[in-house]
Amino acid sequence: MAAGELYAQGTRVWIPDCLEVWKSAELTRGYEEGDSFLHLRLEDGSESTYPLDPQCPQLPFLRNPDYLSGENDLVALSYLHEPAVLHTLRARFLETNTIYTYCGIILVAINPYKQLPIYEEPVIYAYSGQNMGDMDPHIFAVAEDAYKQMSRNNKNQSLIISGESGAGKTASAKYAMRYFAMVGGSLGDSSMEEKVLASSPIMEAFGNAKTTRNDNSSRFGKYVEICFSHEYRIVGAAMKTYLLEKSRLTFQAKAERNYHIFYQLCASAALPEFQGLGLGGAESFRYTNQGQCSHLEATDDAADLESTRNAFSLLGVHESNQLELFTILASILHLGNIRLRAKDRHGESCFTEPDGEALGLFCSLLGVEKSQVSRWLCHRKLVTAGETYVKPMSRRQALNSRDALAKHIYGQLFKWIVSRINKALRASCRQHTSIGILDIYGFETFPVNSFEQFCINYANEKLQQHFNLHVFKLEQEEYMKEEIPWTFIDFYDNQPCIDLIEAKLGILDLLNEECKMPNGSDVSWAQKLYDRHLHHSPHFQKPKMSTDAFIVHHFAGKVEYQCSGFLEKNQDTVHAELIGLLRASKKSALLAELFPEEGDGNIALPSRRSHGSRVTVRPGRRSLPATDKEHRKPISTQFKASLHKLMETLSSTAPHYVRCITPNDRKRPFEFDAKRAVEQLRACGVLETIQISASGYPSRWTYVEFSSRYRALMRPEELMGGDERQTCQLVLKRLLKDPSKYQCGKGKIFFRAGQVAFLEELRGRRLRAACVFIQKSFRCWLGRRRFLRMRAAAICLQRFSRGFLARRLVRGLRRTSAALVLQKNFKMALARRSYLRSQAAAVTIQAFARGMFARRLHRQMVASQKAVVIQSVVRGWLARTKYVRVCGTVVYLQCCFRRMRARRELRRLRLEARSVEHYKQLNKGMEIKVMQLQCKVDEQARENRSLSEQLSALRASHSEQVERLHSELRGLREDKAQETRIRELQEQLQRMESEKSNSEGRLGQEMEELKQRLTELEAVKSNLKEEKDALNQRIMEQSQELEDQLRRRVAAESQELLCQLEGERARYQTLVKECARLEQCCENLQDEVAFHKQTPSLRRSPSSDSILDSECSYPSSLSTAPSRDDADPQSESPQSPDQERGRWRQRNERRRTRSDSPPSSLNDDDGQDPYEKAYLLLLGQLNVVTEDLARTREELRRAKAQLAHERKPFEIFKRRSPPSPQQNIAEILGLNKSPEKMSEEDSMMEEDLKYAYDAVRVSNKLLEGQLQEQQLQHEQELEGLRLDICSLKQQSLIQDLQLHQEEDGLQHQIVQLKRENLDLAGQLERQEKNMLKLRKQLKTSMKQIQDLTASREAKWLEQKVKVEEMERPLDVPHPAGAFEGMLGCKAEDEGRLIRTIITDFKPQHSPGALPVLPAYVLLMCFRHADSIPDEHRVRSLFTAAVSGIKRVVKKHSEDFDVVALWLANTCCLVNCLRQYGRDQSYRLGNTPKQNQHCLRNLDLASHCQSLGDLAIQLHQQLIRVAQKKLKPMIVAAMLESETIQGLSSARPPGHRKQLVAPAYTLDSLLQQLSSFHEALGRHQLEPVVVGQAFRQLFFTVSGVALNYLLLRRDACSWSQGVQLRYNVSQLEEWLRAKGLQQSGAVEVLQPLIQAAQLLQVKKTTEEDADAICGLCTALSTPQVMRILRAYTPAAGLEERVRPSFLSSVENRLADRTPAGPCQLLVDTAHLFPVHLPFSCSPVQLDEIRIPDSINLSFLTRV
Repeated sequence: MAAGELYAQGTRVWIPDCLEVWKSAELTRGYEEGDSFLHLRLEDGSESTYPLDPQCPQLPFLRNPDYLSGENDLVALSYLHEPAVLHTLRARFLETNTIYTYCGIILVAINPYKQLPIYEEPVIYAYSGQNMGDMDPHIFAVAEDAYKQMSRNNKNQSLIISGESGAGKTASAKYAMRYFAMVGGSLGDSSMEEKVLASSPIMEAFGNAKTTRNDNSSRFGKYVEICFSHEYRIVGAAMKTYLLEKSRLTFQAKAERNYHIFYQLCASAALPEFQGLGLGGAESFRYTNQGQCSHLEATDDAADLESTRNAFSLLGVHESNQLELFTILASILHLGNIRLRAKDRHGESCFTEPDGEALGLFCSLLGVEKSQVSRWLCHRKLVTAGETYVKPMSRRQALNSRDALAKHIYGQLFKWIVSRINKALRASCRQHTSIGILDIYGFETFPVNSFEQFCINYANEKLQQHFNLHVFKLEQEEYMKEEIPWTFIDFYDNQPCIDLIEAKLGILDLLNEECKMPNGSDVSWAQKLYDRHLHHSPHFQKPKMSTDAFIVHHFAGKVEYQCSGFLEKNQDTVHAELIGLLRASKKSALLAELFPEEGDGNIALPSRRSHGSRVTVRPGRRSLPATDKEHRKPISTQFKASLHKLMETLSSTAPHYVRCITPNDRKRPFEFDAKRAVEQLRACGVLETIQISASGYPSRWTYVEFSSRYRALMRPEELMGGDERQTCQLVLKRLLKDPSKYQCGKGKIFFRAGQVAFLEELRGRRLRAACVFIQKSFRCWLGRRRFLRMRAAAICLQRFSRGFLARRLVRGLRRTSAALVLQKNFKMALARRSYLRSQAAAVTIQAFARGMFARRLHRQMVASQKAVVIQSVVRGWLARTKYVRVCGTVVYLQCCFRRMRARRELRRLRLEARSVEHYKQLNKGMEIKVMQLQCKVDEQARENRSLSEQLSALRASHSEQVERLHSELRGLREDKAQETRIRELQEQLQRMESEKSNSEGRLGQEMEELKQRLTELEAVKSNLKEEKDALNQRIMEQSQELEDQLRRRVAAESQELLCQLEGERARYQTLVKECARLEQCCENLQDEVAFHKQTPSLRRSPSSDSILDSECSYPSSLSTAPSRDDADPQSESPQSPDQERGRWRQRNERRRTRSDSPPSSLNDDDGQDPYEKAYLLLLGQLNVVTEDLARTREELRRAKAQLAHERKPFEIFKRRSPPSPQQNIAEILGLNKSPEKMSEEDSMMEEDLKYAYDAVRVSNKLLEGQLQEQQLQHEQELEGLRLDICSLKQQSLIQDLQLHQEEDGLQHQIVQLKRENLDLAGQLERQEKNMLKLRKQLKTSMKQIQDLTASREAKWLEQKVKVEEMERPLDVPHPAGAFEGMLGCKAEDEGRLIRTIITDFKPQHSPGALPVLPAYVLLMCFRHADSIPDEHRVRSLFTAAVSGIKRVVKKHSEDFDVVALWLANTCCLVNCLRQYGRDQSYRLGNTPKQNQHCLRNLDLASHCQSLGDLAIQLHQQLIRVAQKKLKPMIVAAMLESETIQGLSSARPPGHRKQLVAPAYTLDSLLQQLSSFHEALGRHQLEPVVVGQAFRQLFFTVSGVALNYLLLRRDACSWSQGVQLRYNVSQLEEWLRAKGLQQSGAVEVLQPLIQAAQLLQVKKTTEEDADAICGLCTALSTPQVMRILRAYTPAAGLEERVRPSFLSSVENRLADRTPAGPCQLLVDTAHLFPVHLPFSCSPVQLDEIRIPDSINLSFLTRV
C-alpha cells in the first residue's frame, strides 16, 4: 500500500514530544511524495507542522483505531511501535484502572500504589482452570498457565519477575505464591503451603528497606522453588538468594532507611524480653538514623515484628533462637555506635573510648572480652612466613573495619535465616515437578552507580539474553508449526556486552586480578579497563571529564559507573582477629553456628602493605586461627557462578515473564509519568518483544475468525465455496494486492503490521455504506407511510364532514315533529296533574281523620293493660324478694355452721398431716431424704416378700421333718431294743436343759438390754414427735398464706370457666360423694389390718405397735400417687424398677442368710443345744425388728407428711363439698361470689372444671395408692406372722422331742400347729377377699369418673386446650386383626431393617412404593416402641437410622438423586415426628384417626432437632453436588453461547481468545436445571425446600456469570448485554413455567439483570449518570465502575466512555453508599439460611402398603 493512501487526510499519527514523549495528531492535508512538511492538528486544536527529509522521509508512526486502544494484548495491535504500546498502557491504567496487560508472553504490571480488590479468594477461584486468554490479564492468569503447563507436560516452570525498585516485584511474587498455595494445597492449617507464605514476612524484614522510590524495596534477589508431588500438591520449597546489599547496613542516603528488622526491634524495645538488649529509639543508633526517616506512614513496626516472630515460630525457629537472633541484631546496632578517636594529629593510630556504653553493650551481648574487642578494632595482624606483626590502624581504617565486621555478621545471619527457612520448607516426600519464582532486581541507573548497580545490570543482561532467545524460539516454533517460510529476524543481541563483562580479561576478570595485587587500587583498575577495552569494544566508553569512571552500553542504555569502592566491595574484607573473638564466645550458640571453628573460606586475605610503625611478634602459641586459611572467592566470582547456575535452572524450565513498571516517582495512585514508563519499557524487554513481533507477522487470525469478522467484505460467489481456507485466500488476494503482506498457514492467517487496520477500514466503509443504504430505504419507507396516512386522513375528513351535514338536516326535521308531540303531551299532563292533586287531597284528609280516632282508642287500651302488668310484676317482685331474703339467711347460717366445722376439721388435719411442699421449697435438701425414705420403704416391702418365700420354704421343711419323725416313731415301735439309745437321748436332754437354763439367764440379760434400747427409742420417738409438732405449726402458719394465694389465683383464673360450671354441678356432687365413700372404705380397710395385727406373733412394745399401725395407714406417695406439680424432678424416684428390684433382692438375700441360718443349723447339727439355737433365732429376729423399727421411724413421719400433701387437693375438695344444693361448684372450691359477679360465672366454668377434674384424679390415685400400700403392708404382716409361727413351731418341735419323745405328744404338737396354720390361712383368705372387694369398688368408681369426664375430655381436645397434667387418653378399640399403623422391630433385627430401608433402598426397584417410604416405616417402628414404652429402643433405632443415612450419602456424595432422596425422607420424618408428637400446635391439621396414632409416652423433640440438623447438612450437600455440575456450564451458556445469531461479529475476537463453539449452550443449562427439578419432584420434596434450593442455584448462576463478566473486558459490550439479558429472560421464563417465581430466585438474578442493562444504556450525559445510579441498585460501586471502565464500544458506531462521565457516576455512587471498601466479586460460596417448614402429611399410617419387593417380613404388624 502506498504511503499516500496510509497518510491521507484525517489520518491520526504520533509525533515526538519533550513532555509526554509521544503526542497524538491528525493530518489536515494528505501526504504526497516530496513533501518536506506534514500539516497536523493536535488534540488541543492547535495547528502544527512536522518536518520531513525529502530524500529519505521518516514518516511519523500511525495510530491504531480506537477500538484497539484498550486491547488486552499489545501484540494484537495493528501498528506495533513504542507510542502505540505507551498509549495502550496509559489508557488501560488511567481510564479503566487496569494494571495488567499482556505483551506476547510477558505480563506487564503497573504498580497502582493503591490496594485493589482483585486479589481475593473468589478471584483466585475464577482464574483457576481458565486458559490464559479467557480472562483479563492478571498475575493469577500467568500463575494458572504455569501450573497448568506443569501438570499437563510434567515440566518444571518458572516465573521471572523483574522491574525497578518500587515497581511491585515483591507483591507480585507474594500473590503468585498465594495462588499456588491455594491451587496446590489448603491454607486451612499449618501445612507446607502456609509455611511457604510465612517465609515472605521474614525475608521482607531482613532483606527489604525503604528507598526513595519504594517503601518496601527488596535489596536482594531471590529464587523460590515450590515443589509439587505427583498429585501436584505442594510438598516443599527451597529459596536461593543473590547479592544482598550489605552496604545499606552501614550507610543510607537521605529519606532512605536500613533494613526493616532494625526499626521493628527499636519499636518493640519496651517488651520484657528485650529489656536487656539496651535498645532505644531508632534515632539513637548510627546505623538507623542516617536517612532521617525512622518512621513510615501506614506502617506499624511493632506489629510487623510480631508477624515476623509468628512466622519464625511457624517455620520451627524456637523462641530461644529468636532471642539470640535479636540479640545479635541489637549488638550490630551497638557496634555502629562505638566511637573511635585518633591518638595523634597524623591519625595513623586510634583508640576506642574506654567509657563508651556501646562497646560494653556489644561485648556483653555477644559474650566477648571488652579489652580484646577494643584492641582488635584498632589493630590488625599481618602474618608472614616466619613472623607475625600487629599493626595499628588509622581511624578511617578502623571505622571501615568496624563496618566490615557489622556487614559480615549481618551477611552470615542472613544466610543462616535462609538456611533455616529452607530446612523448614524441605520437601516431605520426593518432588515430582516444581515452579520457580524469580524476584530479582531490574535494570538500575542512578546519578552515582557503584559495584551493586554493576552486578544488578550484569544479571539483567543475562536475563535479557535468555528472554530474547526464548521469544525468538517461540516465534520460530509458531512459523514452523504453520509451515510458513521465514527468515532470521534481526534483533538486538547483547552477547557482546556480556562478553565485555564476563569474558576473559573482561571487567570482572580484571577486577579480580586487581584485588589480588598487593598494591591494587580502584584507579589502577580503571586504567587497565581503559587500556584493554576503550578502543576494542563498542559497548565500553570513557567519560570525558573523569579518570576513575567508565560507561557500559547496556541493552537498556548507557550507564556510568564510579570505580571508587569496587575493590573493597568485591573483596568484602573482614579481619580474622575479630572473627576469632566471635568464635571464642561461649554465650551464644547461634554465634558458634554462624562462625564455625573450621574456616570455610569466608574471610579475605588483607593487604600486606604496611605503613607506619610495625610491631614484631615472635612465633608462639596462637590464640586465633591463622589468616592463611581465611581466603575466599571475590564477590564478583561468587555472583557470576550463582548467576550461571540460575541461568541453567531457568533454561531447564518453561519461563513466564512478569515485568513490573513504576508509573511515577511520587508514589501517587493512578498517576502515569510517560517518561519513566518509556525508560522502563525499554529496559525490561517489552519493546524488544514488540520489535521481534513487528519484524515478522504480528497479527494472526484463524480462518474461522477471519471469515466471521470480514464476511461483509466477501462476494456472493466467494461464499458459495465450502472450504473456508480457499474462501479466505480469494478474499485476501482481492483485497491485499501485495502477497508479502500476509501468509496463509495451516490453521492461521499471518498479517504484516498495519494490514489488519487496513482491513478494518475496508470493513468500516462497507458497513457505513450499508448503513447509508439502510437509512435511505428506511427514510423512504417513512415518507411513503406519512403520505399514505395524510391521504387517508383527508378522505376520512371529507366523509365525516358530509355525514355531519346530512345528520344536521335530519336533526332539524326531527326537532319540528318532536315539538308538536311535546306540546300535546304537555297540555294533557297539566290537566291530569290538577285532577290527581285534588283527588289525593281528599283521600289524605279522610285518612288522617280516621287514623286520629283509631290512635286515641289504642292509647286508652294500652294504658289499661300496662297498669295491670305493673301491678302483677310489683306484687311478684315483693314476694320473690321476701323469699330470696329468707333463703339467703338460711343459706348463710348453713355456710357459717359448715365453715366452723370445716375449720375444726382443718385444724385437726393440719396437726396430723400437712403438705410439706412449701417446706420442701424452703428446704430443698429434704426432698432427697424423702426419696431415700421411699427407697427404704420399698426395700422393706421386698424384704417382707422374701420372708414370705422363706415361710413357705420353712413349711416345706417342717412337713419333711414331721414325716421324718413319723418314720422314727414307727421304727421305735417296731424295735423296742433301742431303749439304750433312748436313755442316751434322755441324758443328752438333761444336758440340754442345763444349757437351756444358762441360755435363759443370758437371754434375760439380753432382754433387759433390749428393753433399755426400746426405752431409748421411745425417747427418740418423743423428740421426733416434738419436731413433727413444730413442723406442723410452721406448716400451719404458711398454709394460710398458700390458701390466700390459691384463692386469689383461682379467683383470677375462674373468669373464663364459670359459664360451664352450672351444667356440671350435679355430676360433681355425685363425684364427691363417691370419693367420700371410697375414703370410708379405705379407713375400714386400715381398721381391718390393725385388727389382724393382734394375732399371735413376736411381742412388741406399745411404741412399736403404734409405729407399725401408723406405718400401715400411710400410702407410698412417691411410688403410687405423683405430686400435683409433675414438673418437679425430685418428686420422682431416681432409680429404675429393675435397679430397685436388684437392690431389694440383695437385701432379702442378706436377711434370708441371717434368718435361715438358725433353722438350718437345727436340722443339720444335732450336737448344738436346741435352746441356744432358738435363742439365736429369736435374737436375730429381734435385731431385724429393731433395725426395721429404727429405719421406719424417720420414714414414717416424712412419708405421712408427703401423703398428706398429695391428698391435699382431694381433702380441700372434700372439706369444701357443697353444704346445700343451692351452692355451685365455685362455692365448693372457695370461690364465694357476690350476686353482682354471677354474670361472669359462665367464662370461669371451664377453668374450675379442669381444677375439679384434677382433684378427682389425684384422689383416685391416692385411693389406689392407699389400697396398694395396705395390701403390701398386709403381706408384710403375714410374712412376719409366718416367721413367728415358724420359729414357734421349731421351738415346740424341739421341746416335744426332748421332753416327751412320745408319739402322742408329737401328734398333739402337730395338731396344734395345723390348727394355727388353718387359723392363719383363714385370716389370709378374709384379707384377700376384702382386698378384692376394695379393688372392685375402686374400679367401679374409676369407671364412673371416666364416664363423667370422657365427654369433657373430648371437648377439650377439639378446642386444642393444652392440659399439662393430662392422663394418657383412652385407646379407641379397633376390630380384631386391624392394622394400627405400628411395626414391631426386634433388637437383633435393627441392622437388617436399616440395611433394607436405607442402605439398599432404591425406589426404582420397588414400583408403586412411596419415595418417602423409609420415613414412614421408621415412624411406625417409633410408634411401636412408644406403645411399649421403650425409650432405649427408640434412641438406638434413631441413631442407627441417622448413621445409615450419613453412610449412604457419603458413599454417593456426587449422586444428586441419592442426596435428594434422603433429603426428602429426612424432611418427611421430621414433619411426621412433629405431626404425631406431643406438641398440640402441630396437630391442628390432623384427622381424628391421625390423632389416634399420635405418640403417647415418649417425647421425641430432641430427635426432631437432630434430624433437622441432618436435613440442613443434606441440603447443603445437595447444593454442592448441583453447583459442581452447573459451574462448568454457566459461563459457556450465559455469556459465550450465541442464542441470538449475528451478535458475535460485532466485536473482533482477541488475540488469545479462539473463536470456537462453546461446550455448553443455554438449552444445556436449562435441561440440567429441569433434571434437578424433576428429581426433587420425583422424590416428593417439599415445594418450599425446592424453592430454597433453586434460589441458591440461581444465586450461583448469577454470581459466576457476573464475576466472569467483571473479569473479562471484551465481554463488556452492548451486544453482550443484549445476549445476556435474553439469556436471563429465558431463566425467568423457566422459573415461571416451574412455578418457582415466588421462591426468591428472581431476586438473586437482579445483579446480573442490572449488569446487562448497564451494558445497554447510554453513557454520555449527566441524565444518563443519574439513570445508571437509579438502575444499578443491586450492584456495588466497584462493580458498576468496573463494567463502565471495561465497556468496549462497537467499532465506528459508538464512542468510548469519557473519563468525566466515569467520575460523575463514581461521585454519585459514593454519595449513596456507605464509606468503606466494597467487594468487587460476588462470593459464590455464600449459602443462604435453610428453613425447613412444617407440613401436615395426609397419609394415614394404617393405609400404607409396603410392596413385597421390599423384604420387611421380619417386622411385626401391630
